[in-house]
Amino acid sequence: KRQRYVEKDGKCNVQHGNVRETYRYLTDIFTTLVDLKWRFSLLVFILAYAITWLFFGLIWWFIAYCRGDLDHLEDHAWTPCVNNLNGLKVSAFLFSIETETTIGYGHRVITDKCPEGIVLLLLQAILGSMVNAFMVGCMFVKISQPNKRAETLVFSSHAVVSLRDDRLCLMFRVGDLRDSHIVEASIRAKLIKSKQTQEGEFIPLDQTDLSVGFETGDDRLFLVSPLIISHEIDERSPFWDVSRHQLEKDDFEIVVILEGMVEATG
Repeated sequence: KRQRYVEKDGKCNVQHGNVRETYRYLTDIFTTLVDLKWRFSLLVFILAYAITWLFFGLIWWFIAYCRGDLDHLEDHAWTPCVNNLNGLKVSAFLFSIETETTIGYGHRVITDKCPEGIVLLLLQAILGSMVNAFMVGCMFVKISQPNKRAETLVFSSHAVVSLRDDRLCLMFRVGDLRDSHIVEASIRAKLIKSKQTQEGEFIPLDQTDLSVGFETGDDRLFLVSPLIISHEIDERSPFWDVSRHQLEKDDFEIVVILEGMVEATG
């Protein structure tokens, strides 16, 4: 089996090695989380909420401990910071969850005699909204990634070279299986092939454009039915000097890129 530069499902067989500036991944943490595998994304999703709930739960327990609320659990004349917050840290953890998720069972309630608790309540509400926006947005982008939509975009299994309108053309077919259309669809093709320059420089993976109608506008597709994409082999084509026998033995790869917007989701 010949090793491919890009697999049929669109996966690029390129591995980045010797990357020393790994801190750059953390500067764009949102894209890094989106690019993670699903098991790691779910782990980060769970940890993000669990850590914030536990962190604020410890602070709520610490405030009750410093104010002496834990020493007056049975004293009904004492006004605690949070009602029904017993000496266990589990109750503080549960109150933290109720506060951040705005569940509000009504059993544990903050009182107006605790200014530090009011400040912490505002801080947790704001930070909780930020965590929700970040993590839910990350999950939404990951679910709606275009590689899932590409599963219903079908390319022909083979490309052919034949005459069309008395011109030699390289042709393949593409179609969309869904009823929702691809808006502003455009297509382009790249020839991936090793070459050596006139100066003797060897370029292992040189990329050359294959014209599929950019000059005439035929690269912009109205993809409601299967279409035949054609590349004319003329003087400007990299296949102009290639014979049929050489074409069968030559080592190269053609990567076709279809771009557009999904009508249903944008």
